[in-house]
Amino acid sequence: MSTRIAFLKGHGTENDFVIVPDPENAIDLPPAAVAALCDRRAGIGGDGLLHVVRSAAHPEAEGMAAEAEWFMDYRNGDGSVAEMCGNGVRVFARYLQCAGHVAEGDLAVATRGGVKTVHIAKDGDVTVGMGRAVLPEGDVTVRVGERSWPARNVNMGNPHAVAFVDDLSHAGDLLSPPPFSPAAAYPDGVNVEFVVDRGPGHVALRVHERGSGETRSCGTGACAVAVAAARRDGADPTATGAPATYTVDVPGGTLVITERPDGEIEMTGPAVIVAEGEIDADWLESATSV
Repeated sequence: MSTRIAFLKGHGTENDFVIVPDPENAIDLPPAAVAALCDRRAGIGGDGLLHVVRSAAHPEAEGMAAEAEWFMDYRNGDGSVAEMCGNGVRVFARYLQCAGHVAEGDLAVATRGGVKTVHIAKDGDVTVGMGRAVLPEGDVTVRVGERSWPARNVNMGNPHAVAFVDDLSHAGDLLSPPPFSPAAAYPDGVNVEFVVDRGPGHVALRVHERGSGETRSCGTGACAVAVAAARRDGADPTATGAPATYTVDVPGGTLVITERPDGEIEMTGPAVIVAEGEIDADWLESATSV
């Protein structure tokens, strides 16, 4: 490691991230280092970490290099690897714009969930093509305390269980993962969304993100919720031929999700870079060795 490592801090609807630019994939970021950086009291603090690497320089992304120059090597706040993060992609794109790597307009970003199309608008919002949802068969149940609900199993490149509830307070404190069954539905854990209706085409959620706890926003979660709501409401675009758009309120703001008749899902929302600085590599090595 060099003596100091550049970083930035950003958020998308208050889902916040430590950003580590590393075009040539030269910085070692083991899980303990990521967890130390994301620690809100002893580190920089974040729901996750965006490791910015050129696709050609990363063994998991080199096969996507012809389609996308940049790879979002995303990590959860506990250091574990995640397939995708919708809010993270928007913040990742905003960083690339601020760093002068891309301009307003369209770009492609490689992720473990595949190549995502991104549009940076003049008004500042960022739209991400989130791909198609997969709806695995089988009943799922989630539980908080004495309450339990049926949940819709939705995969957005990462797994989600979407439960419609009467009151968001029923989700409890969401500090620990809500129990679910059957265990075979999510062998690697799951993101759990609790959802209430706010009006026609308008819902609100709280979410426990796998590896991070309750977060202020979850982009893939908002997409999963919109898909689950559309199916519940009989508005499946692949069946009706008409797009379905839902406004999704998250604790940190609002996202707009549109599912097109071809099944593609688009998410639009803000992305903000709030700070930049340097990490002391000696501190990081010390924190990692504890």
